[in-house]
Amino acid sequence: MENTSMNTATDDQTLAGIRFDFLMPGASVFTTTDIAHALSHICRFTGHTRDFYSVAQHSVLVSTIVPPAFALAGLLHDASRAFIGDLARPLKQLLPEYQAVERHVQSAVFERFGLPATVPAAVQDADLVMLATERRDLLQSSEGWEWTSIADIEPLPWRIRPEPPLVARRQFLDRYRELIGVAIAGDTSPDVGRRNPRRLTPNRRATGSCRD
Repeated sequence: MENTSMNTATDDQTLAGIRFDFLMPGASVFTTTDIAHALSHICRFTGHTRDFYSVAQHSVLVSTIVPPAFALAGLLHDASRAFIGDLARPLKQLLPEYQAVERHVQSAVFERFGLPATVPAAVQDADLVMLATERRDLLQSSEGWEWTSIADIEPLPWRIRPEPPLVARRQFLDRYRELIGVAIAGDTSPDVGRRNPRRLTPNRRATGSCRD
């Protein structure tokens, strides 16, 4: 007899091989390294960029253009995507159940890092500035097609230089360590915690991940 039962599992496996439950994300075990690794391998705009450009690099850049008090929230504002993936914004608007799961997971991530459950307005604003900048620097020209969400937003004065996943992962972890002020336990990657880490700080935005 054909098995018509559906797979109702609500969990997935992290980089560390640990179970992450989408319905109970707050009870799941995950690390900054899990987040950095996954985000560094997810391309923004569902891959439709001229060069690979990761959610991890986007997150690092957002963290450098918000007021310092919101820098950690800026770095982690898309951390839920390390577990649920990244959908195009127009598609996401058609999937309210997905949006509910995303909010639930994002709230759990923020809570784990001692942040308020919702993305601050300052981070949302910075996210739109980065969107305008990314459209200019990374996407094919689409004259005559206005993106209403960024119609009145000016891109940043410097240009984005996309980085490969390993570099983006390292920058994410370095930025986290810089904001928290402590070493990241349990990450044995040779590119993390080396003697002279490459760090992206607000007064060095035009180097490392950006170019004039």
